[in-house]
Amino acid sequence: MTTETRAATDIRDVQMIIGGEQVPAADEQTFEVVNPATGQVIARAPLGGPEDVNRAVAAATAAFEDPKGWATWSAAKRGRTMAKYASLVKGANEELAQLESANVGKPIKSARGEAFAVSLVFDYYAGAANKLFGETIPVSAPGLDFTLREPIGVCGLIVPWNFPINMASWKLGPALAAGNTCILKPASYTPLTALRLGELALEAGIPPGVVNVITGPGGSAGAALAAHPGVGKIAFTGETTTGQEIMRLAANNVKKVSLELGGKSPNIVFADADLERWAAEAPYAVFDNAGQDCCARSRIFVEASVHDQAVELLNAATAKVKLGAPSEEDTEVGSLVSFKQRERVLDYVAAGREEGAELVTGGEAPTGDPFDIGAYLQPTIFDNCRTDMRIVREEIFGPVVTVIPFSDEAEAIRLANDTPYGLSGSIWSRDIGRALRVAKGVKAGVLSVNSNASVHTEAPFGGYKMSGVGRELGMHALELYTELKNVFIDLT
Repeated sequence: MTTETRAATDIRDVQMIIGGEQVPAADEQTFEVVNPATGQVIARAPLGGPEDVNRAVAAATAAFEDPKGWATWSAAKRGRTMAKYASLVKGANEELAQLESANVGKPIKSARGEAFAVSLVFDYYAGAANKLFGETIPVSAPGLDFTLREPIGVCGLIVPWNFPINMASWKLGPALAAGNTCILKPASYTPLTALRLGELALEAGIPPGVVNVITGPGGSAGAALAAHPGVGKIAFTGETTTGQEIMRLAANNVKKVSLELGGKSPNIVFADADLERWAAEAPYAVFDNAGQDCCARSRIFVEASVHDQAVELLNAATAKVKLGAPSEEDTEVGSLVSFKQRERVLDYVAAGREEGAELVTGGEAPTGDPFDIGAYLQPTIFDNCRTDMRIVREEIFGPVVTVIPFSDEAEAIRLANDTPYGLSGSIWSRDIGRALRVAKGVKAGVLSVNSNASVHTEAPFGGYKMSGVGRELGMHALELYTELKNVFIDLT
């Protein structure tokens, strides 16, 4: 099925997980999973479709409606089981990291850190399960009014290919803690760690049918899940256009929807910032994961008085970034997820040149060993950009950053907000008053001052405008997976 295949060695056959059983697709079709760093086929996975979604929904519904099932367990018991799940994930760190690295093309060091972060997410929601509180409300009528937080039911969880295992945990954690049953659908490029998470859930004692994993294209399996009347909630992370289509499909039965979509995040640098520290960290804010990150600080706005110095420092720091084979311990940037994705990014590089941006460095596929066989691309810096350029306005999802000068605080805010997105961003200044004013002015859901950190397990994550709906992580995420019920008791 995959046209990018170069060679096939050590191919493993994997199966979906439905109702606690490993099963093929209903029509027994499969697709190839490719390591983008080598071009080799590493697995064959079931090509799931609507019939497989029907089977998964039936299994998840039966598990949710089981009178002795997951939804009826005490919150404490669910929490203990999720703690065991977290422990198993932690114990499988190296296995999961190797799968993620081979499947995505990301450096093994990064993959290990991301797999460990998954165990922390499950640990957090293990502890949060019995801390999902209702409230008592004083009302004017003579009686007692209180609220309950109850699970929605069957939740469809659709995760992307850039951070497959992390995004799966961000959705599975709160959904399970709240008592829901789940159908996890990973991206077609990257199904392997999601399937392993499904196996570990069963090993942890989470009942069959509570965590189901189906594989297949978004246009068939994903669309069927979003439209299915038996699914009460869809959580999706991915590109904005797909999120818009999911909203349309979900409207058929008015199911709950949460979306974590695209971004074009600003990195705002004032003249009084610690420029050396900023420059040392800035490359990793955009080139990490080969730039395939919705939080990538891909628009750098620099105060005009230090523009030349900042670009010089950024270029020097970028030259030190280690591009290489994902399996090498010192690699910092690996391959893109596919050759198709690399061609897409190269098209943007060409567009930047045509529109008059100044190419400072990069912009080409590296050559030699190991680059000739993989979907690699050099980290790329464009300077003297304008906000009307495609490379500034559109989400490239590759290792490309643009630099634009600004004159003052007001212009920095205006330029940062000149985008349909509003996910994350950074503000660099020693003047904390200024940093707070700018943070209040920038329309984004996750902002960092003198830092590029976007994600904290304990804190809400999500975006403004076309970057999404709802918040993941922290206690806020539990709200996405519950129905709020109000109960009034007449005491007269």
